[in-house]
Amino acid sequence: MAIVEGVEPRGTHHCETTALGVLLRHEGLDLSEPMLFGLGSGLSFVYWDGRGMPLPFLGGRVKPFELTRNLAARLGLTLDVAETASARKAWENAAAAVDAGRPVGLQLDCYHLEYFQTRVHFGGHVVAMYGYDEHDAYLVDTGPQGGAVRTSRAALAKARAERGPMTARNRSFTLTLAGRPPRWRERIVPAIRDCAEAFLSAPIANLGHRGIAKAARLLPGRLERAADPRRDLPRAALLMERAGTGGSLFRALYRDFLAESAQVTGHAGLRAAHALYAEAATLWAGVAALIAEAGESGDPAPLKRAAALLGDLSRIEGDAMESLRRL
Repeated sequence: MAIVEGVEPRGTHHCETTALGVLLRHEGLDLSEPMLFGLGSGLSFVYWDGRGMPLPFLGGRVKPFELTRNLAARLGLTLDVAETASARKAWENAAAAVDAGRPVGLQLDCYHLEYFQTRVHFGGHVVAMYGYDEHDAYLVDTGPQGGAVRTSRAALAKARAERGPMTARNRSFTLTLAGRPPRWRERIVPAIRDCAEAFLSAPIANLGHRGIAKAARLLPGRLERAADPRRDLPRAALLMERAGTGGSLFRALYRDFLAESAQVTGHAGLRAAHALYAEAATLWAGVAALIAEAGESGDPAPLKRAAALLGDLSRIEGDAMESLRRL
């Protein structure tokens, strides 16, 4: 049995920032979840309709692990990443960090985790592992999933080895501070500018504020597209709200990041964007509720109302990011 001492679950909401918080607190850098999300330029939007998907995917953040790479580069952290096709080597990579007294981040498909409350395939899930025994691995996940949890090593191996959209090859990673603590306050405004530029200047219409507008145009057809609307639409709404794939979670995180950033930097230009993202978080929750209502009732009218809200959100988020790009 091996346990890293002093690991503290915090009741956080997003998986990748949860794991990053665990790894960085162990290194002596304690930042709030919204600050980690914002410094990693995590906010985005993608409308993705792949072959064989029951419904299009609405993603409210950058692709999995990009936030971690962004944060490490911006703060000058050493990011060590291991990937392998071997289940044996994958376990050795993770266990070696714990044996050395360090928590380790793991990217996996949450479908196989025994403690997970909603069984759905999502290959971009991230947890922090801080211990193990002969049978179980000890993990930190989000607050809604239980915080400090455990799953069998067999289930963990399946989750890490799963192939499909957004999965990685048994990816594990650690973060190390290079010398003195990073001057993270000086990196806030550059992180905001970079996020806004990427959001507004996305190369294809499926991304950023144009992606939200595209989702608005196509949303009313989801009732006919779904093979089982009573199952598929409420599940999509649940993912939006609980996992934040395209819903209010990431907008609320960015809202709180902007509020904290205004306090830390004293930058008056952040106030207007903060107000707009506060509105956006509320509207995204309304979109999810209407999508669920359409599935449960079979009535297309809620989807039309949700599409109108998405049109508003495209304009609101575009205006917010335009002001942030000019900081």
